[in-house]
Amino acid sequence: MTDNSPASTSGSTAVDGEQLHVFTTIDEVGSIEGRAFGPSTWRAIPQEDIDLYADLSGDDNPIHVDAEAAARSPFGGRIAHGMLTLSMVVPHLREIYKVSGTSTGIVYGFNKIRFPNAVPSGASIRVRGTVAKVEEIPGGWQVTLALVFEVEGATKPAVAAELVLRHYK
Repeated sequence: MTDNSPASTSGSTAVDGEQLHVFTTIDEVGSIEGRAFGPSTWRAIPQEDIDLYADLSGDDNPIHVDAEAAARSPFGGRIAHGMLTLSMVVPHLREIYKVSGTSTGIVYGFNKIRFPNAVPSGASIRVRGTVAKVEEIPGGWQVTLALVFEVEGATKPAVAAELVLRHYK
Protein backbone atom coordinates (compact mmCIF):
# COMPACT_ATOMS: atom_id res chain seq x y z
CA MET A 1 0.00 0.00 0.00
CA THR A 2 2.98 2.25 0.51
CA ASP A 3 6.08 1.87 -1.64
CA ASN A 4 9.30 3.84 -1.40
CA SER A 5 10.15 3.46 -5.09
CA PRO A 6 9.20 5.99 -7.79
CA ALA A 7 5.75 5.54 -9.30
CA SER A 8 5.32 4.78 -12.96
CA THR A 9 1.74 6.05 -13.27
CA SER A 10 -0.66 8.32 -11.46
CA GLY A 11 -4.42 8.11 -11.10
CA SER A 12 -6.69 5.25 -12.15
CA THR A 13 -5.40 3.07 -14.95
CA ALA A 14 -7.28 0.25 -16.64
CA VAL A 15 -5.47 -3.07 -16.81
CA ASP A 16 -6.73 -6.03 -18.86
CA GLY A 17 -9.88 -4.08 -19.73
CA GLU A 18 -11.49 -4.35 -16.28
CA GLN A 19 -9.04 -3.81 -13.42
CA LEU A 20 -8.30 -0.24 -12.33
CA HIS A 21 -5.22 0.75 -10.37
CA VAL A 22 -4.61 3.86 -8.32
CA PHE A 23 -0.84 4.17 -8.39
CA THR A 24 0.35 7.64 -7.43
CA THR A 25 3.16 9.47 -5.69
CA ILE A 26 3.19 11.19 -2.33
CA ASP A 27 3.36 14.51 -4.20
CA GLU A 28 0.19 13.74 -6.21
CA VAL A 29 -1.91 11.90 -3.62
CA GLY A 30 -3.96 15.04 -2.94
CA SER A 31 -5.59 14.67 -6.36
CA ILE A 32 -6.88 11.08 -6.14
CA GLU A 33 -10.12 11.62 -4.22
CA GLY A 34 -13.06 9.99 -5.98
CA ARG A 35 -10.98 7.55 -8.03
CA ALA A 36 -12.12 3.94 -8.30
CA PHE A 37 -9.81 0.94 -8.25
CA GLY A 38 -10.02 -2.82 -8.58
CA PRO A 39 -11.05 -5.45 -8.59
CA SER A 40 -8.01 -7.33 -7.36
CA THR A 41 -7.49 -10.94 -8.42
CA TRP A 42 -9.48 -13.70 -6.74
CA ARG A 43 -7.77 -15.30 -3.72
CA ALA A 44 -9.09 -18.36 -1.93
CA ILE A 45 -9.43 -18.60 1.84
CA PRO A 46 -8.70 -22.30 2.46
CA GLN A 47 -9.76 -24.16 5.59
CA GLU A 48 -6.09 -24.39 6.61
CA ASP A 49 -5.97 -20.57 6.88
CA ILE A 50 -9.24 -20.52 8.81
CA ASP A 51 -7.89 -23.11 11.28
CA LEU A 52 -4.62 -21.21 11.68
CA TYR A 53 -6.49 -17.94 12.30
CA ALA A 54 -8.68 -19.71 14.90
CA ASP A 55 -5.54 -20.94 16.69
CA LEU A 56 -3.81 -17.54 16.58
CA SER A 57 -6.83 -15.44 17.55
CA GLY A 58 -8.47 -17.85 19.98
CA ASP A 59 -11.73 -17.58 18.00
CA ASP A 60 -12.58 -21.26 17.76
CA ASN A 61 -16.31 -20.82 17.18
CA PRO A 62 -17.54 -24.15 15.72
CA ILE A 63 -18.94 -22.31 12.67
CA HIS A 64 -15.30 -21.85 11.61
CA VAL A 65 -13.56 -25.07 12.70
CA ASP A 66 -16.06 -27.91 13.29
CA ALA A 67 -17.35 -29.40 10.03
CA GLU A 68 -20.26 -31.26 11.65
CA ALA A 69 -21.48 -28.32 13.75
CA ALA A 70 -21.09 -25.92 10.85
CA ALA A 71 -23.07 -28.25 8.56
CA ARG A 72 -26.05 -27.87 10.95
CA SER A 73 -25.75 -24.07 10.96
CA PRO A 74 -27.67 -21.66 8.70
CA PHE A 75 -24.52 -21.53 6.50
CA GLY A 76 -24.45 -25.28 5.80
CA GLY A 77 -20.69 -25.51 6.32
CA ARG A 78 -17.63 -23.87 7.76
CA ILE A 79 -17.05 -20.18 7.05
CA ALA A 80 -14.08 -17.84 7.32
CA HIS A 81 -13.90 -15.44 10.26
CA GLY A 82 -14.98 -11.93 9.32
CA MET A 83 -11.78 -10.53 10.80
CA LEU A 84 -9.68 -13.03 8.82
CA THR A 85 -11.41 -11.92 5.65
CA LEU A 86 -10.82 -8.28 6.56
CA SER A 87 -7.14 -8.95 7.24
CA MET A 88 -6.72 -10.18 3.66
CA VAL A 89 -6.94 -6.54 2.54
CA VAL A 90 -3.15 -6.17 2.31
CA PRO A 91 -2.37 -8.59 -0.55
CA HIS A 92 -5.43 -7.40 -2.46
CA LEU A 93 -4.60 -3.70 -2.11
CA ARG A 94 -0.99 -4.24 -3.16
CA GLU A 95 -2.30 -5.10 -6.63
CA ILE A 96 -4.59 -2.10 -7.07
CA TYR A 97 -3.52 0.79 -4.80
CA LYS A 98 -0.08 2.24 -4.16
CA VAL A 99 1.43 5.54 -3.03
CA SER A 100 5.13 5.74 -3.94
CA GLY A 101 7.87 8.03 -2.72
CA THR A 102 6.82 7.89 0.92
CA SER A 103 9.01 7.54 3.99
CA THR A 104 6.41 5.24 5.56
CA GLY A 105 2.72 4.40 5.57
CA ILE A 106 0.41 2.99 8.21
CA VAL A 107 -3.07 1.64 8.65
CA TYR A 108 -4.59 4.33 10.87
CA GLY A 109 -7.80 2.39 11.42
CA PHE A 110 -11.30 1.78 10.13
CA ASN A 111 -14.31 4.09 10.23
CA LYS A 112 -16.91 1.44 9.43
CA ILE A 113 -16.85 -2.33 9.04
CA ARG A 114 -19.78 -4.55 8.11
CA PHE A 115 -19.91 -8.28 7.30
CA PRO A 116 -23.11 -8.68 5.21
CA ASN A 117 -22.25 -12.13 3.83
CA ALA A 118 -20.27 -15.18 4.94
CA VAL A 119 -17.25 -16.53 3.07
CA PRO A 120 -17.54 -20.31 2.81
CA SER A 121 -14.37 -22.28 3.52
CA GLY A 122 -12.35 -22.47 0.30
CA ALA A 123 -14.25 -19.66 -1.42
CA SER A 124 -12.41 -16.87 -3.21
CA ILE A 125 -12.60 -13.15 -2.48
CA ARG A 126 -11.43 -10.00 -4.23
CA VAL A 127 -11.43 -6.31 -3.34
CA ARG A 128 -12.52 -3.16 -5.14
CA GLY A 129 -12.84 0.35 -3.85
CA THR A 130 -12.97 4.10 -4.18
CA VAL A 131 -10.78 6.80 -2.68
CA ALA A 132 -13.50 8.33 -0.49
CA LYS A 133 -11.50 11.14 1.14
CA VAL A 134 -8.02 12.66 1.07
CA GLU A 135 -6.88 15.02 3.82
CA GLU A 136 -3.54 16.71 4.36
CA ILE A 137 -2.05 15.97 7.78
CA PRO A 138 1.23 17.09 9.35
CA GLY A 139 3.97 15.37 7.36
CA GLY A 140 1.74 13.70 4.79
CA TRP A 141 -1.75 12.60 3.81
CA GLN A 142 -4.65 10.67 5.34
CA VAL A 143 -6.57 8.66 2.76
CA THR A 144 -9.91 6.96 3.40
CA LEU A 145 -10.69 4.03 1.10
CA ALA A 146 -14.27 2.74 0.76
CA LEU A 147 -13.72 -0.98 0.17
CA VAL A 148 -15.94 -3.89 -0.82
CA PHE A 149 -14.80 -7.52 -0.51
CA GLU A 150 -16.64 -9.65 -3.06
CA VAL A 151 -17.19 -13.41 -2.78
CA GLU A 152 -16.90 -15.30 -6.04
CA GLY A 153 -20.38 -16.37 -7.19
CA ALA A 154 -22.24 -14.39 -4.50
CA THR A 155 -24.43 -11.33 -4.98
CA LYS A 156 -23.78 -9.81 -1.53
CA PRO A 157 -20.29 -8.72 -0.48
CA ALA A 158 -18.48 -10.35 2.43
CA VAL A 159 -17.15 -7.05 3.81
CA ALA A 160 -17.86 -3.36 3.35
CA ALA A 161 -15.32 -1.19 5.16
CA GLU A 162 -13.77 2.26 5.28
CA LEU A 163 -10.02 1.84 5.67
CA VAL A 164 -8.02 4.87 6.81
CA LEU A 165 -4.37 5.00 5.71
CA ARG A 166 -1.67 7.54 6.48
CA HIS A 167 1.13 8.15 3.98
CA TYR A 168 4.12 10.18 5.20
CA LYS A 169 6.57 12.21 3.09
